[in-house]
Amino acid sequence: MDNFIEQIAEILEVDTVTTNDVLTEFEAWDSLAVLSIIALADEYYGVTLSAAEVRNAKTVGGVKDIIESKK
Repeated sequence: MDNFIEQIAEILEVDTVTTNDVLTEFEAWDSLAVLSIIALADEYYGVTLSAAEVRNAKTVGGVKDIIESKK
């Protein structure tokens, strides 16, 4: 998960993010961002996420924790 923060920053269209950042506070946070995170988890980490799981994660760190728990 070395590149996770950079990958999420790219999806959210910002230069950098931290694990404490709240997903809904980003301008680019929308259904496409949720789908992009689902695709990222599948492609890079071999993990299947639902849209509800991504939305319920609340923070960047929450998404990371869910992915790590499913690996």
